[in-house]
Amino acid sequence: MQTGREAFDNIVRKKPADHIPNNDAPWGDTLTRWVSEGMPTNEDGSPVDVTEHFGYDMAGCGGWFDWQPMRGFSETVEENDNWRIVRNGSGSLLKWWKTHSGTPEHIDFDMTTRKVWDEKYRPLLVGDFDRERIGDVSALTRNLEHWRAKGRWCIYGNQFIWENMRGSFGDFTMYTALVEDPDWIHDYCRVYTDLYKAAYKIMIEEGGKPDGIWLYEDLGYRDRLFCSPSVLEKLFFPYYAEMVEFFHSYDLPVILHSCGYQKAAVPLIVDAGFDGLNPMEVKAGNNVFEFVEKWGDRLCFVGGLDARILESGDRETIRKGVTDFIKGMKDRGARFVYASDHSLSTNISYHDYLYSLEVYREHRMY
Repeated sequence: MQTGREAFDNIVRKKPADHIPNNDAPWGDTLTRWVSEGMPTNEDGSPVDVTEHFGYDMAGCGGWFDWQPMRGFSETVEENDNWRIVRNGSGSLLKWWKTHSGTPEHIDFDMTTRKVWDEKYRPLLVGDFDRERIGDVSALTRNLEHWRAKGRWCIYGNQFIWENMRGSFGDFTMYTALVEDPDWIHDYCRVYTDLYKAAYKIMIEEGGKPDGIWLYEDLGYRDRLFCSPSVLEKLFFPYYAEMVEFFHSYDLPVILHSCGYQKAAVPLIVDAGFDGLNPMEVKAGNNVFEFVEKWGDRLCFVGGLDARILESGDRETIRKGVTDFIKGMKDRGARFVYASDHSLSTNISYHDYLYSLEVYREHRMY
């Protein structure tokens, strides 16, 4: 039997695999629940490593770096027992919750005009690359060695231009600029694409070459993209294609993670050269079987199992849902990795999740 790394790599690269690999992403709050239900812990009471414990076949080994214009800047503006309001290196003011996980609340933004971008932030991102943005490159090497010895498919991952722009401009300024100042959008994307290429050149050539790349860009919500496909095509996807081509020059496949609705963007994702897609969220309006039928010759798929099946709390529903999903993907000749269509929420019990993995393992062989 192939290792998880071998099967994962073969699936991404359109080669024969003898089994379906496995991966997923439990929320931090979910792990807290699962510890209370019997999940093993480390000596300090924290949950054991999920990749090891659940037998996931993919491992994150780095790839994050400080992309904020003001490197290393973080100012706590207000704090109490429940939350902390922080101004970051893009001048954005965000409220981070202490009592639960989740995305931060947007409070205020500084980068709201082209003039502010040009004069205050852009100069900090161009010119010679600041290696301090990466930190300890040798940590990448150690991570790769650790997880490869355990047979995992190793990735470098990071968010990219869409997520960074939303977090820097704020939604109002960003969506206004998409219409009124597309040149600003292009300039922002150009500056950040160059920054990412400079950072990853160092990480890959000095830290070590991973097995693949994972880019996080949430382009949709329920039944809709955040903007029209034509706007994405003109203003963002040229830079995605350039970034994918850069990684391909190192023989690194690239998987795009995009929560929410994806269907209208998939032709663009294919044309940009992405090798895989994640997670095909069912409740947002995606049908992974349809995706496989239309684009299965171009993409592999990581995810697609409706997480509500796991949240049902009913073993018969879980068995049928997992079995039907795997069978449906196999029947369509999909190249895929077994995983949920979003992430593992607090509505899933620990023992139900373990049961779902038992069902997966019964059906994972080709």
